[in-house]
Amino acid sequence: MTTPVCTSASDAAVSARQTRAHTRPSYPSFASYVRARQPVLLRTARSLTANPSDAEDLLQTALAKTYVAWERIEDHRALDGYVRRALLNTRTSQWRKRRVDEFVCDEMPEPEPVPGEDDPAERQALHDAMWRAITKLPARQRAMVVLRYYEDLSEVQTAEVLGVSVGTVKSAVSRALGKLREDPELDLAR
Repeated sequence: MTTPVCTSASDAAVSARQTRAHTRPSYPSFASYVRARQPVLLRTARSLTANPSDAEDLLQTALAKTYVAWERIEDHRALDGYVRRALLNTRTSQWRKRRVDEFVCDEMPEPEPVPGEDDPAERQALHDAMWRAITKLPARQRAMVVLRYYEDLSEVQTAEVLGVSVGTVKSAVSRALGKLREDPELDLAR
């Protein structure tokens, strides 16, 4: 979820810049501060959000708020602390504004079954039965079946990975599939 940038702070920064342009040029010192400290401040913003894009937006908003207050900040050695506090306050405000609709109910609603779609429980049971049957295979055949069908490698690639010939892969996979066809646990799944 991306949160909108605080436009009021951005608008205030633009108007403050325009009015200060005639009185005292503070922009060059602010710009040099941002250039020097942006990587560190961006890491702080990333620690407050899960999304890197949201972190960039958060930092931009906090820097806009800092720019508006640039003239009022007396101790410029404490700028990092000021910006970090602005980051935290802005993130907290965004978090509080986010509205989550939750409804209390007695029981969880079941999704409607989609016609033609397999039952997830049956699919999982088949998956488990298949893995149990595969673990019964000898190690070499098991490795070849896994590489061929689960990792989706070609016969040539499987042979290269295992350091055997393509014919060995073909015959071993054929024998392994025969054993899987005869497995009684997989008979129930068919």
